[in-house]
Amino acid sequence: MGWLLPPQFCQDIEVRDADIDDFGHVNNVVYLGWMARVAWAASKSVGFDFARYESLDCGFVVTRHEIDYRRAAMPGDTVAVATWIARNDGRLRLRRRFQMVAHKTGETLAFGLTDFACMKLSNGRACRMPDVFANGYAVDAKAEAAFTAALE
Repeated sequence: MGWLLPPQFCQDIEVRDADIDDFGHVNNVVYLGWMARVAWAASKSVGFDFARYESLDCGFVVTRHEIDYRRAAMPGDTVAVATWIARNDGRLRLRRRFQMVAHKTGETLAFGLTDFACMKLSNGRACRMPDVFANGYAVDAKAEAAFTAALE
């Protein structure tokens, strides 16, 4: 696969018939769904499922999504969606970067990012992230620079 750097987490996704639009390729909004699905799976893989969020009365909400499309995913494709924690300020904000690669060709289909803010579940207000988030969502020190360079 043509990864920018070794993934912190990766999940394969099969393109479904429902993902295909009138242009005959995966609809643009589907990539956003893949990012959300993989972000949540990556969080669970490091011990942060929703039950853990509830026990901490704290979780992350999206403040921004961005996707840069390179090639279309097609019917029958399998797409590897990888993610990295590119920023974690240890207080309020977290950034995930994504790279989506076609299994057949190894070509990058899209790059994405999602910015998150820490929120108290009981009142819906921003809050300081607990130390377990500051430490448990470990930053890949090379990720932000690698993605910035790839997108220039």
